[in-house]
Amino acid sequence: MQGLKSLDLVREFIMDSDDPLDTRVTAREFLDGVLDNRDGCDQLLSRHAKHWSLSRLALVDRNILRLAVHELRQGQSPKKVVINEALVLAQEFSTTESPRFINGVLDAVSREIAPSRGDEPPPNPQPPQA
Repeated sequence: MQGLKSLDLVREFIMDSDDPLDTRVTAREFLDGVLDNRDGCDQLLSRHAKHWSLSRLALVDRNILRLAVHELRQGQSPKKVVINEALVLAQEFSTTESPRFINGVLDAVSREIAPSRGDEPPPNPQPPQA
């Protein structure tokens, strides 16, 4: 029950900000999207956070990773932009070691899902056999 109250507070915080309405609505939709797809994001993260269970990650790092993976899965932003945004968040709100770890995990995740996104150039085609 406490988690639900906390989420309500986060949603209220977003809507009470001074940002333009469309920015606040987008932020709420993004939050809800991450929460709705948390299991899928966590499965990807678990495969690529080598030697780390998600429960052992710092809460800030885990949530930065979830936000970035959700955004990568949406495929609306270039992967380099998504990863860079995650690194900025980690530098601002986490430990000095976190950006390197987050970069490695997100790079691996993006390589797994990028072909389905279509934002990577296709591999060099083989010449037709005569």
